[in-house]
Amino acid sequence: MESSTAASRKAIDAASMAEAFRITASQQPGEVAVRTLDDSIAWTWGELREKVDLLAQSLVGLGLERGQTIALMLANRPEFHLCDLAAMMIGATPFSIYMQYTPEQVQFVVSDADAHIIITEPQFLDVVLEARKELPGLQHVVVVGAEGDVPEGCTTLEAVMAAPDTSFDVDAAVAALGSDDILTLIYTSGTTGPPKGVQLTHGNLLVAVEAVEAMVQFPSGSRVISWLPSAHIAERAAHHYLPVAFGLQITSCPDPRAVLGVLPQVRPHWFFAVPRIWEKLKAGLETAVAGLPDEQQEAAQKGLAAATERVRLRQRGEEVPAEIDAAADAADASLFAGWRAMLGLDQVKAINVGAAPTPVEVLEFFHAIGLPLAELWGMSETCGAGAVNPPDRIKIGTVGPAAPGVEIRIAEDGEVLIRGGVVMPGYRNLPEKTAEAIQDGWLHTGDIGKLDEDGYLSIVDRKKEIIINAAGKNMSPANIEATLKSAHPLIGQACCIGDGRLYNTALIVLDADFAPAWAAKRGIEDTSLEALAANEEVRAEIQGGVDAANAKLARVEQLKKFTIVAGDWLPGGDELTPTMKLKRRPIDAKYTADIEAMYA
Repeated sequence: MESSTAASRKAIDAASMAEAFRITASQQPGEVAVRTLDDSIAWTWGELREKVDLLAQSLVGLGLERGQTIALMLANRPEFHLCDLAAMMIGATPFSIYMQYTPEQVQFVVSDADAHIIITEPQFLDVVLEARKELPGLQHVVVVGAEGDVPEGCTTLEAVMAAPDTSFDVDAAVAALGSDDILTLIYTSGTTGPPKGVQLTHGNLLVAVEAVEAMVQFPSGSRVISWLPSAHIAERAAHHYLPVAFGLQITSCPDPRAVLGVLPQVRPHWFFAVPRIWEKLKAGLETAVAGLPDEQQEAAQKGLAAATERVRLRQRGEEVPAEIDAAADAADASLFAGWRAMLGLDQVKAINVGAAPTPVEVLEFFHAIGLPLAELWGMSETCGAGAVNPPDRIKIGTVGPAAPGVEIRIAEDGEVLIRGGVVMPGYRNLPEKTAEAIQDGWLHTGDIGKLDEDGYLSIVDRKKEIIINAAGKNMSPANIEATLKSAHPLIGQACCIGDGRLYNTALIVLDADFAPAWAAKRGIEDTSLEALAANEEVRAEIQGGVDAANAKLARVEQLKKFTIVAGDWLPGGDELTPTMKLKRRPIDAKYTADIEAMYA
């Protein structure tokens, strides 16, 4: 039973995230905590606590102990929250595995974490069982959502929960936890080598989620959508720990490609997405405007122009002429309000973008239509926290000032340094890497940045990814790529080449959703990405996008040549990490012939 003081305490003041969960559950037991879109599952906080406690006792019966790790390879489903919280109550350390991982990658992280139990689901079972062949210490494979029998050597979640160790006192276990206990492991995406296990404590995450709430101040009954990989800190912090600490309602979206269709059905109060999602939304709305009758199209374009000009004037601190203000207001009433409702973003308290540079034009567009999209910046090593634009004081082109409880400074070489309660205690099993990353209390982030007079941070690029051309000019490939991707919706991915070269080139991947539809409208019969990559009409269109991007880039940054790569680059594949960051070295190796041809 909960203590008599639990209901009077604030969950964020708890000693651990496990205690925060129990306080939240005691304060709003009848409110829905986690649900599926069709409400076939809609667990209240009270029901979730009962299930969590039963599963905690059952996992203890399976052999899980405080301080041990447990692996989760699950899609976005209510059972993720159940399993993660149950392990948390024991004082164990649950961690997630990217759904795109190969057996070899699964074997690496499970072995590094020394997990004896993995909880997965049928769609990943073959990969897990293949990895298990090289994991003698993996004693239990628990399957969620199995229909029928499971393979020999596996068991179901239902079977596990049918055999709890009822002698295990959940409340006593939670009371024994402190802020320094390890809450989870986040395995880095491994752009420059094997993934590193970032150890994050209960105290780390409590500081991080408190910083978010301090700026946004979510109203009672606020909603979020769980749709990002739970192996990524953004998903865990925003859609798992934040709801636990502040009682937000979670709707699970198992297919991340469907999230834009889920938005209008949930109408979240906070929504975070990578730049590509926002670029696609912008392109879709602009396409809708282009399809309007001439008179309506002209009015919409004038309204957008006025609203964009108002955004720019306000960003510069200049007075907005009355006629521009009136035109922007009229467009908002007649058009933009309808767009916000159609997108499902008409109730947001904050919307954010991160993980890669976002073109200024994209940010200005959403500000113009009444959706003040704000960039933020953080790392796995900082619980995803670092810098964030406050919703009411956004500076477009920056990632904002240091988050509450965080200090940021710039080293002599331009590297961003950060310290505060959100910084990890270290990497798992890597004391030398930890000592290299954290010096005198400051985490060396590996990002190059600069602070303005108001303390707002701008990120230039990753320190190791800066291009230095043959003339010695330093450039940010990420910013060049962001400019290129925003120049035409046909461009889905881009990788800028130019380190040590006389000029810059790019590998371009067509957008898997937009390109086939674009081609079909123009009567092109074969709309496969492979065929379109060799199509001259497509190439001419991409050339127009490259020309438009070059017009916005400094001369030394401009792209002289490009190659359209056949096929797609998928998260977790040869070219992209599971979090959609470019694997630059593997790309250079795989496409050596294409790259050298552009410099022949």
